[in-house]
Amino acid sequence: MARELKATLNIGRPDEVGSILKRLRPYDQAVVLRRLDPAVQLRVFEVIPTAMAADIFQELEREERLQLLVAIGAAKAAPILDEMSSDDATDLLAELDQDHQRELLSLLRMEEADELRSLLAYPEQTAGAIMTTEYVSLAANNTVSEVFEQLRRVSREAETIYYLYVVDEQEHLVGVLSIRDLIMAEPDTRVEKLMIQDLVAAKVNDDQEDVARMIEQYDLLAIPVVDLTGTLVGIVTVDDIIDVITDEATEDISRLNAISGRAVDDLRVGAVAAARKRLPWLVLLLFIGILSGSIIASFEETLEAVVILAIFIPMIADMAGNTGTQSLALVVRGLALGEFKTEDVFRLLRREAGVGLILGTVNGLAIAVIASIWQQSIVLGFVIGFSLWLTLIVATLVGAIVPIIISRFNIDPAVASGPFITTVNDIVGLTIYFSVATALMVYLI
Repeated sequence: MARELKATLNIGRPDEVGSILKRLRPYDQAVVLRRLDPAVQLRVFEVIPTAMAADIFQELEREERLQLLVAIGAAKAAPILDEMSSDDATDLLAELDQDHQRELLSLLRMEEADELRSLLAYPEQTAGAIMTTEYVSLAANNTVSEVFEQLRRVSREAETIYYLYVVDEQEHLVGVLSIRDLIMAEPDTRVEKLMIQDLVAAKVNDDQEDVARMIEQYDLLAIPVVDLTGTLVGIVTVDDIIDVITDEATEDISRLNAISGRAVDDLRVGAVAAARKRLPWLVLLLFIGILSGSIIASFEETLEAVVILAIFIPMIADMAGNTGTQSLALVVRGLALGEFKTEDVFRLLRREAGVGLILGTVNGLAIAVIASIWQQSIVLGFVIGFSLWLTLIVATLVGAIVPIIISRFNIDPAVASGPFITTVNDIVGLTIYFSVATALMVYLI
């Protein structure tokens, strides 16, 4: 398809480009466009209909949209922006600097520009920032036949018509009605008799993760958004929530793996940009890791006296890091999904202490027996086994408590990255190991 588009442009038949792309869905059109050189992409956008360009734009990644937006210029970009849904247009404008925002908004219809300005005013990652104002609202005294007449007029402009929102004269949200209930009702039935008054709604300043959780918990396709007075100001649809979940999961995974900023997840990003996102944490971990070496250096006399202790250093450090990372992942996931809150800290720590005790006992006994037989020293086996037992208990608790402490300060617990916890637990494990060995050194020599 990409070759066909290039050939069509090269032989001077640009009017056929739209017909070729029309065979595909917008997502597939975007996939084809990605396979073209930037110069060819620009030529395609110059000849395809504005509505098609808007559909393709909404399927592109943010970076791709920004590059194209700058390349095609404000005069061509403004009509595309006007065709896009208000939430997608707002997302795109939010990525631009203020000069580009003002230039594009000045080229839009006043009503559309004012609407986008109001959406841009909401803080990032809130319900207001991701909502759309393209919904269908009804009066409670409308009949079913009147509602159908209204839908014929306005449904083309709405983001979704599965849910219809009932408002009073002051635009306060008073009920919701599904299209299914509407279809099954008699034509002369009034909306007030069909609507659901037990409402699930988000506030404009609710965090987008909380909105996603509400949609997931109540199995909704869209959720209304109200301001502090209860006035309906927009809706958040499930397609936007899927994007939120994907972005949040990607961000959390990146942080857990010590990658700053947005994840580098495709080959379009160069080596320098990819390295820049990974470098800050690695430099920090480099200096923290030096502490591990300083701990070994501080127990140099113990290590010189009982050289065999060096054999078990990697095992102690690895086991500490592994159990801490496991605990970290479970706690971060639980906090992210709302499975428990910071108020459950003591119950959680009791559970993780129990987990650490079981893990430490099983692994400590195993390595104690192995070390005793291998090195023919019961005392050495005890030192290794007891050190691992205590290390696994402490490391498990560290992995659990660090993200909880971070979340107490309203910071995303995912910043407690796996490599960070691993490095900290390495230090903890080595300190315990050499402290126990030093205390019992007289029996090891």
